Amino acid sequence: MEEPADIRIGRGQRLMEAVREDLELYGAAELEERIEILQAEIARVKAQLDRKRAGRAAADALFSPPAG
Repeated sequence: MEEPADIRIGRGQRLMEAVREDLELYGAAELEERIEILQAEIARVKAQLDRKRAGRAAADALFSPPAG
């Protein structure tokens, strides 16, 4: 009998699952911890976005025709 193939999780699927999670099951301390984790993730995403934008700006400057 063959082993089942690994199920591939789509990009962003875990985030969507977390967003839909029932928060009634959490206590106040757990909710505060969740907020801290989410804020850290927001900072991480913003830093990556800044790197992507900087790379794009550098490529645009390198490959765009000279102004004038």
